Amino acid sequence: MKQSVNILLSGGGTGGHIYPAVAIANELKARNPRSKFLFVGATGRMEMDKIPQLGYEIKGLNITGLQRSLSLKNLSFPFKLIQSLIKANRIIKRFKPNVVIGTGGFASGPTLYMASKRKIPSLIQEQNSYPGITNKLLAKKVRKICVAYDGLEKYFPQDKLIKTGNPVRQDLLDISLKREEALAHYHLDGHKKTIVVLGGSLGARAINQAVEKNLKVILKHNVQIIWQSGKLYFEEYKQFNEMKGVQVHEFIQRMDLLYAAADIIISRAGAGTISELCIVGKPVIFIPSPNVAEDHQTKNAKAVTDKKAAILLKESDIEGFSEFVGSLIQDEALQISLSKNIKKLALPNATKQIADEVEKILK
Repeated sequence: MKQSVNILLSGGGTGGHIYPAVAIANELKARNPRSKFLFVGATGRMEMDKIPQLGYEIKGLNITGLQRSLSLKNLSFPFKLIQSLIKANRIIKRFKPNVVIGTGGFASGPTLYMASKRKIPSLIQEQNSYPGITNKLLAKKVRKICVAYDGLEKYFPQDKLIKTGNPVRQDLLDISLKREEALAHYHLDGHKKTIVVLGGSLGARAINQAVEKNLKVILKHNVQIIWQSGKLYFEEYKQFNEMKGVQVHEFIQRMDLLYAAADIIISRAGAGTISELCIVGKPVIFIPSPNVAEDHQTKNAKAVTDKKAAILLKESDIEGFSEFVGSLIQDEALQISLSKNIKKLALPNATKQIADEVEKILK
């Protein structure tokens, strides 16, 4: 792929759809700097800010999802869909892409549908163990479907499936060499185990409340805690920075060092996060968000916990938080076993493999 090609990417709504698209674009750009890239997102969603910050141009479609409950918002959906199909067609006509890549989210539906109408080859990257409705509808129209989990032939044509994994930050591949740097960066005691709590960039109310309620009990196990409370909750919880052995952060910049410092991780179960944690290879307790479309997070977590590679704590059972955490802290054999099993699920070359598939389509 040495000639200049036009690559159109669509994905958004959450970081889980945006960052894989950007990782794929970055890899393709590194391979062929002459290529031109354009993203298509949903107006008013986070991709409209994030993509330009990451150095790419983006166009917006006025598209939303169907509400799962009876809602007046659903009345406007057909009109928005028709508008979006017309605009996606206009974008494709002007940009003339050689290939279109979809990573999920509202805007990828109209974009890939109109690309298929124009006979432009396309590829889907499905992050979850249970695919979203958009990707299921598009499956027959695309050339290849890159997935991160086994068993997706239930939803997609088997001859199109390639198990690549999800794109992850490349700085996670060598965290075992960063332990000393990580301890210094976070001012940690190297003789104590470090518990890391992650609720996503905005935060997770149920996890934050469980940590607050059980902090003193957990600290009795002679551990230290790095607690990422999230943007929405930091003001409420920053007071706990005054407690010995506790650090509360609104946001974590150096995730590589955070993972390097961690001995046990408590986390939500977004597809991208799980892919990262498989590479990190530390013992994990997943607390999936129950508020995600089609309960994706629980299904993602179960794909790992069914292989005895992590522990699942449902939000509905979060009253048992301190017992789950305490028993894992005390069980060294279980920590070693979880760590070994989750590492077996790691797919560290996902971005390169997906880029290889895009290049095959372009040939």
